[in-house]
Amino acid sequence: MIELLKQFFILGCMSFGGPAAHIGYFERVFVKEKQWLSAETFASGLAISQFLPGPGSSQLGMYIGYQRAGYLGALGAFVAFTLPSFALLTAAAMFSSNDTAGWISTLISAAKLLAVVVVIDATISMGRKFIHSFTTAVIAIVTTVWLLVSPSGVVYQVLPILLAGMIGAIGFKQTSVQAASISMEHAQRRSGIILSLFGFLLTVPWLFNSVLPVQVFNLFYQAGSFVFGGGHVVLPLLEPIVGDVVTDSALIEGYAAAQLVPGPMFTMASYLGATVEGLSPIWGSIIATVAIFLPGALLMFGVLPVWEAVKSPPRLAGAIIMINASVVGLLAAALYQPVWVSAYSQWADLIPIVVGLVALIKWRLSVFWVLLMMIGYQWFF
Repeated sequence: MIELLKQFFILGCMSFGGPAAHIGYFERVFVKEKQWLSAETFASGLAISQFLPGPGSSQLGMYIGYQRAGYLGALGAFVAFTLPSFALLTAAAMFSSNDTAGWISTLISAAKLLAVVVVIDATISMGRKFIHSFTTAVIAIVTTVWLLVSPSGVVYQVLPILLAGMIGAIGFKQTSVQAASISMEHAQRRSGIILSLFGFLLTVPWLFNSVLPVQVFNLFYQAGSFVFGGGHVVLPLLEPIVGDVVTDSALIEGYAAAQLVPGPMFTMASYLGATVEGLSPIWGSIIATVAIFLPGALLMFGVLPVWEAVKSPPRLAGAIIMINASVVGLLAAALYQPVWVSAYSQWADLIPIVVGLVALIKWRLSVFWVLLMMIGYQWFF
C-alpha cells in the first residue's frame, strides 16, 4: 500500500495533459516498469472506463489500485492521484489571483510535450501487444479514423468498441481462455449491492435537499453520474447542473485553474466547492470532490464483478481480442486530439519529442528526467 500510494501520488504531481496522457503514464509505470498488471488486464480496465460516465482516467487508476490491493488499493489510488490537484485547486479558490507566473506557463508547455512522448510510447507498446493480425490492425485503424472524423460525444466514442466486440464475438471464437475469477452468483450479488448504493445516493438524498451540504453533494453527484467524455467536456455539462450553487465566473475560473494543475480535470469540482457561499472553502471542496468522483467509482466496481465473471467464455474471449485492438485505435486518436494538437506549436517542437522518445524507449530514462529536458527546452527556446 505504501508503494501504491507513493506511485500514484508522484503521478498525481506530474500527470499533465488530460485523460489520454494519464493512460500513457499508467501504462508505462504500472504495466511496463512495475508490472503490477498485464497488458490484457490494463486494456480490459481501459475498455470498461470508456463505457461508463465519470472521469475515465481516475476510474482506470482505481481499477489498477483494485487489481493491486483490492478495494482499499482502489481508494488509495484515487486519494493519492487526486490529492495534489485537489489541494492546489482548493488553495487557488481560497487565494485566487489573476497573475500567472511565467515559470508556470513554461512548466505547462513542457508537460504537454512530455504527454505527447508518453502517449506515443503507450500507443506503440499496446499496439505491439494487441495488433497481431490483419483484422486487429483494421479494427485499430477504423477506430482511430472514426474517432477523428466523428462528432464528439459518448455514443461516437463507445460505438467502435461495441462493434469491435460484436465482430470478435461472432467471427473469432477462442478455445483457450482465462478462467473466471469469481462465480456469476457472487458477481451478481456484489454488483447488486454496489449499484443499489449508486441508485440510493442518486435519489434518496433529495429528501434532505434543503440542507446546503446535502444540496451541494446532490448536485455534484448528479454531475458525476451523467457526465461522459472526460475532463474537457465537463464544463458545459456542469454548468446547468450546479448553476444554483456556483456562479458563472467561478465555473470559468475553475475550468481555467484545472488546466494549470496536474491530475484529473474533474478536480475543478474542488475549486467550485470551495466557492460555495455558506460553506467553509475546505468543507465545500471536500464535499464537491467526493460527490463528483463517487458515481464513477461505484459504476466501475458495480460493473467489474460481472465483467470478471463472464469474460471467460470462448465467444466473449474473442470479443475481448477485438476490443483490445479498438482500444489501441482509441489511444491513437487521443494522441492526435487533444494531446498533439494542444502541445505542438512549431516545427522545432519535433526535436524534444523525438529525443524524448529515444530517451524513454532506447535509453530507458525515467519520465522525470525527460520532463526536466522538456522544461529546459521550453525555458531556453
